[in-house]
Amino acid sequence: MQYDFDEVISRRNTNSIKWDCAEAVGNLPLWVADMDFRVAKPVLDALHRRVEHGIFGYAHIPDAYYEAVIRWFERRHHWTIRREHILTTAGIIPALSAILQTMADQGEKVGLHTPAYNCFFLSTRNASRTLQEIPMVSRSGRYEIDWQVMEERVQWCKMLIFCNPHNPTGRVWSKEELRQVDEICNRHGVFVMCDEIHCELTFPGVEYTPYATVATSDNWCVCTSCTKSFNLAGLPIANIVVPNDHIRARLAAAFENNRVGDLTALSIEALIAAYNESEDWLEQLQQYIYANYRYMCDYMQTYIPVLRPVRMEGTYLCWVDIRGTGMTAQTLCRQLIEKQHLMFNPGEMYGDSHYVRINMACPRSTLQEAMTRLQTFYNDHISTLKTS
Repeated sequence: MQYDFDEVISRRNTNSIKWDCAEAVGNLPLWVADMDFRVAKPVLDALHRRVEHGIFGYAHIPDAYYEAVIRWFERRHHWTIRREHILTTAGIIPALSAILQTMADQGEKVGLHTPAYNCFFLSTRNASRTLQEIPMVSRSGRYEIDWQVMEERVQWCKMLIFCNPHNPTGRVWSKEELRQVDEICNRHGVFVMCDEIHCELTFPGVEYTPYATVATSDNWCVCTSCTKSFNLAGLPIANIVVPNDHIRARLAAAFENNRVGDLTALSIEALIAAYNESEDWLEQLQQYIYANYRYMCDYMQTYIPVLRPVRMEGTYLCWVDIRGTGMTAQTLCRQLIEKQHLMFNPGEMYGDSHYVRINMACPRSTLQEAMTRLQTFYNDHISTLKTS
């Protein structure tokens, strides 16, 4: 069926973190990573059927669940997952905490390419592990891994947190890049935890490659979820694929000890309907988000030239270079709220004060309104400084 992503659906007064938290009230929020789109009809239908039953006890994971996951990745990404390799959890970030506790001892180093998703920093520090930052480089507005720096720093690490596709830079790593990550980590005996939650959100002509399909050892786990791709963040669910029997047993025990393995009845039904019946929704979404990205890039180039979006290949989170404003991201974001009631994520959250992160997963009219407010701020507070 054809979906209308231009439809504006009010999310106020729905207990939405994005729209209803204290900071968002009265503002136009293009920040936290969920979408302003209605989910696919098969998902809604499945949830309606389950809700009508009226009882929501502890849920058993049926065969249909595993079959949906396995068929999806085999059909779309040529990755054959063995059922016994799947550990289910109520989200990747809860699982990450247990993985950190299991795969690295207190004080041991955990590698992370930066800038990076803020919860990777927080989870590592909260687990009392030592964060080893591996800065990436931006060449002509496109982020790349600095292989020499990675080699120098990852050799001291027990574990690497790797993000594929990458949040917040929007890189979708190539097979060759993934092979190099695998080669370096194997050489130094580093366990790789690969977060692939954004794997379906690629731009036209860009192919996501599962880390599992290039890995030459079994010293890794890949974390997948339908929540980002199908706008189901409020129904937390994730699948952690672990090929090594010994490591999987240890992680299963850690998930049990941390109580992160329980799934809800609604989350299970949503995943099955998403993977089995909602591929057309996803493909239309991919096109829409890419069009939003092109619109925003063109608008900034024409009307707000001091802002430079990076060259993205996927996700719906645009990483924008703000160095031309002469402000830090914290300062710019604070002033945008004060003067234009417009909310972005400051780059300090992700390790770089020269960028902001903008959520483009919204109707075009919402993005247009955001760009109008941003242009007004530029005209009133930045352009005059640049010409004075």
